[in-house]
Amino acid sequence: MSGSGPGVADFGARLSFDRGEPGRRAVDVPSWAGEEAPLPDDRLLRDSVRLPELSQGGLVRYYTALSVRNFGIDSGTYPLGSCTMKYNPKVNDTMASLFGFARAHPQALAEDVQGTLRIQLELGRGLGELTGLPNVSFSPAAGAHGELAGVLMVASALDDRGELETRRRILVPDSAHGTNPATATMAGFKVAQIPTGADGSLDRATIERELDETVAAVMVTAPNTLGLWERGIEEVAGLIHDAGGYLYGDGANFNAIMGRVRFGDLGFDVVHLNLHKSFSTPHGGGGPGAGPVLCSEELAPYLPTPVVEESDDGLVRLVAPERSIGRLQQFQGNAAVLVRAYAYMRALGLDGLRAASGQAVLNANYVRALLHGHYDLPYDRPVLHEVVFSGSRQRRELGVRTYDIAKRLIDHGFHPPTVYFPLIVEEALMIEPTESEPPEAIEALVDALIAVAEEAEGDPATLHHAPWTAPIGRLDEATAARRPVLRWQEDSASP
Repeated sequence: MSGSGPGVADFGARLSFDRGEPGRRAVDVPSWAGEEAPLPDDRLLRDSVRLPELSQGGLVRYYTALSVRNFGIDSGTYPLGSCTMKYNPKVNDTMASLFGFARAHPQALAEDVQGTLRIQLELGRGLGELTGLPNVSFSPAAGAHGELAGVLMVASALDDRGELETRRRILVPDSAHGTNPATATMAGFKVAQIPTGADGSLDRATIERELDETVAAVMVTAPNTLGLWERGIEEVAGLIHDAGGYLYGDGANFNAIMGRVRFGDLGFDVVHLNLHKSFSTPHGGGGPGAGPVLCSEELAPYLPTPVVEESDDGLVRLVAPERSIGRLQQFQGNAAVLVRAYAYMRALGLDGLRAASGQAVLNANYVRALLHGHYDLPYDRPVLHEVVFSGSRQRRELGVRTYDIAKRLIDHGFHPPTVYFPLIVEEALMIEPTESEPPEAIEALVDALIAVAEEAEGDPATLHHAPWTAPIGRLDEATAARRPVLRWQEDSASP
């Protein structure tokens, strides 16, 4: 932690409610000269609610201390596997903040928002070129939303084929993002799990055995959550199509292959992308996001409405596909995220996007090489965007869990990587350095992970009680989830 003084050093001990003094104000409000209005009925008043009374200086110092405690990609390396927490160029935020984009009303006439609509049109064409799937809807608000759109499109297409009643199963790998089986279930399908083979790719024998006239689709994350390429995916796509099913692609890890491999060329029928991960919107904190769904010509009539289309008169308009599954949200997606993605794509161009994916792969393999031997590596082969290690040796021999390792990493100045995912890796440590980290940052992260491994051997108790330097240590997460304290209470105030 940087900074010093009472505004920072005791931040974890004293909340804003405990810092104020009666009568202090951050602003001056003129006296009310109008007619006084009666207070609400006593039954609507709450005596337990108290607002902190702080001066403007005290308020600024409080929130400055809060910002110092917050860790983000602008603070340092954020190796959160499967989430692509990379640095995003500030110029793209500037583009999204331009008056014409930021103030465009979602119900404005098409003639009045041609700039916004044309950006979406050109962004869709660019993403179509990158994925090999030329038809796109920007309606989904996030990756899971895009998944739902894709599976509903498959369901509608099967219904039109007269096969929906018989094709009620979707095959999902055991290494998939958890949203994949959840999405299939929400759409009314039964999920059959496909195990991962010894090499980290889909078990071909199981797929061949499971494929029959009851299968609607197979959902595949490419690259998968182990950071590995699905070997033989083209042949798998052929098997799926021969069986009458569709191949759905989870494109959340697109930053590893953009500009190099196209989903459509591999045989995918429909895919979603996470623009808030791969195309330059700060990720995390619950949003905003964009999960556009792209598809083949066969599935294009079923895209969620609206889609952008250029008319004969040269105007870009929002239109409804012929057999659309309908609306997924009120308007046309998160427009600011789309502007950022467009600015990112145009600034880099195809060569730049290809360089970014190459850097993502290089960085992940650099982590793999430097950390090799210090933690177990269940699937020991070259990776793409991320690498999944295991703390099973530390737990088995030293009684140190991956959870302890992650918490101790905080004391070394790093945000922990994703832990315990994917579920098929015991004591998983999922590390994604992303394409935006320089070699020295990766080396510093690896040095910290090696130091933690050495501490586990010499002083495991230090790890059991980490973090030591954070304002709040280990929470009872189960109690916090079941009985959260959502507002300040008098009896919880610090002395």
